[in-house]
Amino acid sequence: MGTYYNIDMHVIARKRLLDYCEQYPDARERLFAWHADTEASEWTRPIDITTIYGKNVSFVGDKVVVFDIKGTSYRLVVRVEYRYKSVYIRWFGTHKEYDKIDVANI
Repeated sequence: MGTYYNIDMHVIARKRLLDYCEQYPDARERLFAWHADTEASEWTRPIDITTIYGKNVSFVGDKVVVFDIKGTSYRLVVRVEYRYKSVYIRWFGTHKEYDKIDVANI
């Protein structure tokens, strides 16, 4: 019998996601949906993400990805390590808060 390897993405920092849900309760449902969708996905390159999220995603460099959550009310910033099938949650906040950060350096 062969070894089974999980090919789906793994979201790192779930505790951070739960903290954001507490801080922004109106985004909770959408954050959990994003989490479930992400862990059920297999991203090997940016186009895989764009295919699913279309205009609701943007890229900063090769690995930093910004998702629109709940329309354009919130932004979720993650770092994707395609080789390791890992997504690291880096930041979440309102669109207004997002405009004040340096996404490339968080």
